[in-house]
Amino acid sequence: MDHLEANSFIMIDGDIEAVWDALTNEDKLAKWYAPGSPWKIPKLQAGEKMLFTLMPNVHNNLKEKLPMSLTIEKVAYCREFSFKMDSHEMLISFVLGKEKQGVKVSTNMEGYDMSLANLKALVEGKEIPYS
Repeated sequence: MDHLEANSFIMIDGDIEAVWDALTNEDKLAKWYAPGSPWKIPKLQAGEKMLFTLMPNVHNNLKEKLPMSLTIEKVAYCREFSFKMDSHEMLISFVLGKEKQGVKVSTNMEGYDMSLANLKALVEGKEIPYS
């Protein structure tokens, strides 16, 4: 990991390209990262804006949808995808590494265990555990 301390990680039995696709494809992100909350990624490159709309669900206390503007910080194919929440200047980073047991996905964020479990299930073709 270049510059960030990993707080959570998961091993995924799958192809690193499939994991990368699940991290950077807006339709797949909506399936595992706060399932049902849509993403708009017009252009996958550093400096570009993305929009994430967090929808009310059993895991948050929202009464209405919460749109968030994000700026892509780093896109290193099959290695790192990171972005900042514009409102909080908070950096969220996912780093991939190929290992004997599969693909290790690390994030600098705490409390992402459910999201990482969802990512693993999506890539491995299993049912999403936390919807």
